[in-house]
Amino acid sequence: MKVIICGAGQVGWQIARHLSGERNDVTIVDQDPELVRRATDTLDVQGVAGFASYPNVLDRAGARDADMVIAATHSDEVNMVTCQVAHSVFGVNRKIARLRSQSYLETIYSDLYRRDHMPIDVVISPEREVAAAALQRLSAPAAFDTERFMDGQAQLLGILIEEDCPIVNTPLRQLTDLFSTLRAVVVGVRRDGTLFSPKPGDQLFVGDECYVFAHVDDVPRTMEVFGKQIAKQERIVLVGGGNVGLSVASELEARATRMRCKIIEKNRKCAENAAESLERTIVLHGDGLDVALMAEAGVGRADAMLAVTDDDKTNLLAAVRAKSEGCPYAIALINDPTLVPLMGPLGIDAYINPRATTVSSILRHIRHGRVRAVYSIGDAEAEVIEAEVLSTSPLAGKLINEVDFPEGVLVGAIRKGSDVIRPMGVTRIEEGDVIALFALAKDVPEVERLMQVSIDFF
Repeated sequence: MKVIICGAGQVGWQIARHLSGERNDVTIVDQDPELVRRATDTLDVQGVAGFASYPNVLDRAGARDADMVIAATHSDEVNMVTCQVAHSVFGVNRKIARLRSQSYLETIYSDLYRRDHMPIDVVISPEREVAAAALQRLSAPAAFDTERFMDGQAQLLGILIEEDCPIVNTPLRQLTDLFSTLRAVVVGVRRDGTLFSPKPGDQLFVGDECYVFAHVDDVPRTMEVFGKQIAKQERIVLVGGGNVGLSVASELEARATRMRCKIIEKNRKCAENAAESLERTIVLHGDGLDVALMAEAGVGRADAMLAVTDDDKTNLLAAVRAKSEGCPYAIALINDPTLVPLMGPLGIDAYINPRATTVSSILRHIRHGRVRAVYSIGDAEAEVIEAEVLSTSPLAGKLINEVDFPEGVLVGAIRKGSDVIRPMGVTRIEEGDVIALFALAKDVPEVERLMQVSIDFF
């Protein structure tokens, strides 16, 4: 597949890293020659320096025979015009654009993106993706990472193994015997900074970060098995009232369960906009690091605090301050992955990586076969891929223990009809099943091959 990626920032670079590693023909375009040089020096990609929306620049990038254009520059307007030029001048079949401005995302204006208007096939909103990720974190507060799959019927949980975990030093194969009705599977473990797929004889040790796939109805019991307590989230404090904070607060207000939410926003205009847009949420204007203002917001009595400003260091410090004031659960929005190792020493419970959520969203629309969802784990170390099994897939009709999966791949869950089941070695994978696979980055191409339809399917 020939792909042109416009924008060599964090998102563009990560997408290029994924696709070039899977032997796709990738060309990256950016107006900054230094960013283009960094991409071509570190990745197996071609590079073109110039404005992505210029027809001659896209032509130099090979748009005449490109299969896809991904517009992920910092400008919404450049992304939109790039897709228009790719469609009108070069006839590129698939166009994905990252758009930040909420005005472009209003449902009433959705006709704008029709093929005879502004032909964009997929619109990705980082703010909405991040807001959804924040709400996911709140749904499982004892997990440092979480994502829903199979239309909300299954959930991936990132759980830190601590000393009070009752299954420490227990071989994973024994968990099936000990908890025979628990629909949960350990699919990944990070130990001493290295992520791997565990074998049945492997044990979990204190300090391990494990990724567990669980049926949504079994999430509370799964958390208990791993020594975690689930508390109700009724009082929430948000530091940051921009697009992300506003989206989170709006969603919390719309929920049937009564939740009390307060927002602290430093920018007066943003604070006023949030106060006008929300009905029951209290908006406080001021610095989210101010002790007196945090006390006024009641952060010490809150069930959770989310720091979602556009400054990583502010988010980290706000989370630390909230913890010191007695807040049991603090989440920080972190763009810079090099700051993530500070989470443990600082005592912050969970983080949201906007880059990972945006990359996951874009990958979901790129993967071959009948892929329904993709979630990127860590610093692109692994992916969870949810896909429908078609009749032409090598998996169709085989038992799980008959499939020659790579060493870094594990089946997390299978949905047959409306039932999500825990996969066993003797479970038969059939056409029409939906399967969720955990795959280390190096094994993603093989997973794609297993899920991909053959050419005669068309």
